[in-house]
This record gives sequence, structure tokens and C-alpha cells, in this order.
Amino acid sequence: MGQNQLQNRLFHFSVNIIKNVRNLPVSKEYNVIAFQILKSATSVGANYEEAQAAVSGADFANKVGISLKEMRETNYWIRIIIAISENDKEWLKLEVESNELVKILGTISYKTRKRLTK
Repeated sequence: MGQNQLQNRLFHFSVNIIKNVRNLPVSKEYNVIAFQILKSATSVGANYEEAQAAVSGADFANKVGISLKEMRETNYWIRIIIAISENDKEWLKLEVESNELVKILGTISYKTRKRLTK
């Protein structure tokens, strides 16, 4: 997967999270979850964008690592939403996408760190 392709995929993932959060019920617990997932989901792509302008291999590895952590957190919040709400097909699709993105970012992070330790 090319970097532009991944950047686009992360961007669209964030947009889809935002759109789906708009449809969540309004309550204390959903407000907290909405805030948390919006922060983590939008941070993934932003940190990956920053990684593209990294000043060193270590800087790149750090930003990709942050993206991976934020994607894992986003996946957690998606699973919470699925567990406490009606099994909305859109959230189930987002869970599949977030799992795939965790794998992609994890591979990039692993290979980058491996290359840096040589």
C-alpha cells in the first residue's frame, strides 16, 4: 500500500468516525465516549501526516508509533460503542477497518524500528 493510499484511508476513517459520532445518543456516557473517540480517531491521521515530514528515522518511527497507539485506542472505543448500543452496521464496518489499520500501522512501526536498530 502506497503512503498516499494510507493517508487517504486514515483521513476517510476519521471522517467516517466523525459522521457516525453525530448519530450517537446524547447522554453523559455517550458524550464521554464521543469525546474520547473523536480525539483518538482524528489523532491517528494527523500523526501519520506528521510522520511524512519527519526529520529523521527516529522521528518517523515515533510518529507512526503514536498513530498506532491512537488507532488501538480508537478500536477500543468502537468496541465499547458496539457493546452498549444496537449493533449498528456502520460501527461494525468501522471496527473491521480499525483492525486492518492497526495491522498496517503495526507492520510499518515494526519494520521501521527494525531498520533503525541495524
